[in-house]
Amino acid sequence: MASSRAALLLCVLLPMFAFSSFTLATSDEKVKLGLYYETLCPGCSTFMTDHLVKIFENGLINIIDLHLVPYGNAKFGGKDNKNISCQHGSDECDLNTVHACAIYAWPDVIKHFEFLHCIEDLVVKNNYRMPEWKSCFGKTGFDPTPVMDCYNGPKGLELILKYANETNSLVPPHEFVPWVVVNELQLEDNYDEFMTYVCEAYKGSTRPEACEHQLNRQVVSKVKENRICHVHQAASNTLPSTKMPSSQ
Repeated sequence: MASSRAALLLCVLLPMFAFSSFTLATSDEKVKLGLYYETLCPGCSTFMTDHLVKIFENGLINIIDLHLVPYGNAKFGGKDNKNISCQHGSDECDLNTVHACAIYAWPDVIKHFEFLHCIEDLVVKNNYRMPEWKSCFGKTGFDPTPVMDCYNGPKGLELILKYANETNSLVPPHEFVPWVVVNELQLEDNYDEFMTYVCEAYKGSTRPEACEHQLNRQVVSKVKENRICHVHQAASNTLPSTKMPSSQ
């Protein structure tokens, strides 16, 4: 029975993450696409589940070097600078760490994005509150051990500190999340047009078929609809995290 459910799940997931027949670009040709986000921000969740996922469906991932940075508008403080507060409370701090650990545990972007997409889809369905994210291990069939070891140990905090430094070093500083960067160009309120910018930035000899459609379509901004989260817009339930792993 379990094997039948696993086979059915694989049939559902594989088309979403299938590649086109386009030949992979070389590492030098790939366009660098960075997403700076936080896990319980409505705009970030919907961007990942409704928009970013499309690059895995239409083959654009073949020309993209995707870099995900789960930190967003969080802040560090305290004497040891290890007390973190997140815009949507301690649950978001924990879920940011889960995302960071999944990226670390599974460097293959196809694998870690599948897991993160599963989590953020649950976030959307749970009205942007902490979901039962561990169910995504079963839904994807991935071994939970490396992620849980990272999450429960010092590595999780180490990764969040790294992402904090990277996010806080952005030039110009990010004003909200999701904050999307294409080859060091900050898209700001044009972030929903990221695929067009990727296609324009790609200098490879053969342009993917998806780019031909992308560059010829009319793009309508969805910034307001996507409910972005501004840096200085504190949520009412923002609390210090009580579950950050110790560095000892």
